[in-house]
Amino acid sequence: MSKERLTPSSICVLRLSAIGDVCHALSVVQQIQRTYPKCAITWVMGKVEAQLLGDLPGIHVVIFDKKQGFKGMQSVWTQLKDQRFDYLLHMQVALRASLLSFGIKAKVKLGFSWPRAKEGQWLFTNKKLPVNNAEHVLDNFAEFAHYLGCPQQSPQWEIPLTKADSELADAISSPYIVISPAASKDERNWLTERYAELADYACSKGLQVVLCGAPTDRERLLADTIEQQMTSPCINLAGKTSLKQLTAVLGKASLVVAPDSGPAHIATTQGTPVVGLYAHSNPKRTGPYNSLDYVASAYEEVAQEQYGKPVSQLPWGARVKGKDLMSRITLEEVIEKFDKALESSDFSREDRAQQAMAD
Repeated sequence: MSKERLTPSSICVLRLSAIGDVCHALSVVQQIQRTYPKCAITWVMGKVEAQLLGDLPGIHVVIFDKKQGFKGMQSVWTQLKDQRFDYLLHMQVALRASLLSFGIKAKVKLGFSWPRAKEGQWLFTNKKLPVNNAEHVLDNFAEFAHYLGCPQQSPQWEIPLTKADSELADAISSPYIVISPAASKDERNWLTERYAELADYACSKGLQVVLCGAPTDRERLLADTIEQQMTSPCINLAGKTSLKQLTAVLGKASLVVAPDSGPAHIATTQGTPVVGLYAHSNPKRTGPYNSLDYVASAYEEVAQEQYGKPVSQLPWGARVKGKDLMSRITLEEVIEKFDKALESSDFSREDRAQQAMAD
């Protein structure tokens, strides 16, 4: 660490949402925690995200409820009014987060580099990360740890789970895969009939199929539709798990299939291979960090069509638009990635051979 930078004794992390991004941020925060075990760390995060990470050992979590608007901000400021941190790590460019940061006192308010300090974030920080070429969101977050003097290393995650959190996963017969079919917007979901065909293919390989999803009508309906279109039985847990229970289920799975969504990144924290399905955003930027080789993507093709240039020449974070882009991802392509990911999972060749003989 250079002379002008403080060895931190107190840090406030500001990353409110979403689930995937807080999972990326978690690896960075826990690296800082390991590097500076005496440093007091406070993390301001969203209400939903706190259901997953609210009990992190050695980290004081302050919940921001965005539904309360300005009152929610005032609640955070009141809880932190007597603290002045060495560093505020401003890890979210959304204007809401920047406004929230205004009432948090810190000697250094560290934000993203100038090219990536979108939505006026640069106005709310007094230090910026150096300009870097980090492509993945997680690697960009890791620059905060490097700024503080943490060594470069592969990401690690530790999400505490209780015995009760794991009971549901333990009750599912292995080997099984999880299909988490829903993204944040319906246009980013793969086709239901292709999910069903892939699920049947997994069953033909001797794998149990588990469907999961949030407790919303749209995600329950999606999972129910896939189940109805399958010719094999499955376990439908959509709307029936807490985030902690879901984490345990994803962690025990042989692999996970998902579009760009929170469960894909939760699975990554548990060391489970992920077959990611991408068309609207660059998987090299937002894909499942340790499973980029298993991503089935139409993004590169669509980006070339819409921008007239290859992805390598586009601005960081460039997205593409269209309501039927996910239909470009073929079943055959996903099966190829599925088989490749399965080879890397705990469901080894020997396991498959034994399962086949049992069937």
